[in-house]
Amino acid sequence: MKLLNLFKYIIPSANWRFPVIIMLGVMFGLLIVIFHISNASSYLSSDPLTCMNCHVMSPQFATWQKSSHARVATCTDCHVPQDNFVRTYYFKASDGLRHATMFTFRLEPEVIRIKEAGKSVVQENCIRCHYEYVNTTSIVSVTGSMARHGGEKLCWDCHRETPHGRVNSLSSFPFARVPQLTPVTPEWLKKYIDDNNN
Repeated sequence: MKLLNLFKYIIPSANWRFPVIIMLGVMFGLLIVIFHISNASSYLSSDPLTCMNCHVMSPQFATWQKSSHARVATCTDCHVPQDNFVRTYYFKASDGLRHATMFTFRLEPEVIRIKEAGKSVVQENCIRCHYEYVNTTSIVSVTGSMARHGGEKLCWDCHRETPHGRVNSLSSFPFARVPQLTPVTPEWLKKYIDDNNN
């Protein structure tokens, strides 16, 4: 009975039903357009081309592509937790949502800097993949928070150019061959705009 009363408050009166349906349709349509423009579904995969959803990642993609890591690891092998399924997909969802939002609204910085959560994950994955080489050293127990508080060094404090080389900005690699972003403007709209401008 309480559920029925709740529906009485949610369902608009007859005078407002049509405008509410139109508004919901517009909002749903905008969500679909934003989902398409941001290429949000690509964040579910482990394809390195996902990182190319934003032009700012071109230097990182180009340097990874030419590195020895390209033969054995994708971006998610290093930048996403690999210890359990739940943590992996929680991290991918939160990081992917942040990236998709930034790229959709063009809020990305020119120079990419890894966040604190990302530093911890990359450190864990360095140790996971290279455990046989570092298991006798103290670096096995180093975490991102330990390094942040000045306790220890992270793997890339010494291996600075692995696997991305010296990446400072877009101008570092002006002639890097990387995949181009897929245009989001439909062909029919481009043709219409070109015809009206001529």
